Amino acid sequence: MQRHGCVIRLRPEHRETYLRLHAEVWPSVEKTLREANFRNYTIFLHDDLLFGYYEYVGDDYEADLRYIAADPQTQEWWKLTDPCQESVAEPGSGDWWAPMREVWHLADESGAEAPDQPQPGSRG
Repeated sequence: MQRHGCVIRLRPEHRETYLRLHAEVWPSVEKTLREANFRNYTIFLHDDLLFGYYEYVGDDYEADLRYIAADPQTQEWWKLTDPCQESVAEPGSGDWWAPMREVWHLADESGAEAPDQPQPGSRG
């Protein structure tokens, strides 16, 4: 399992519009995300910053991202909500989720080094 977090900055004047549009199309998008091995998608809103959290439980993250990007319902979600967002992505990234910027990513602990091995930056 991989855990991801990302952030969107909402345009303050469009905050309520974003929340309404998101609520209208989210159920169909969530179904697609589940089909693409995404779980526990959660959104936290603080002022104009929207933080997203999700877990990826599949085997081919890039293929599942392409599956989501090709889904008409997901495209409609972004078409409706994109005008409400200020991009915080790297310029020219071209990602289907370009308004989002990944702020952290954690792999499942089962893939971590054994506890008795020194961690980077530790003194042994």
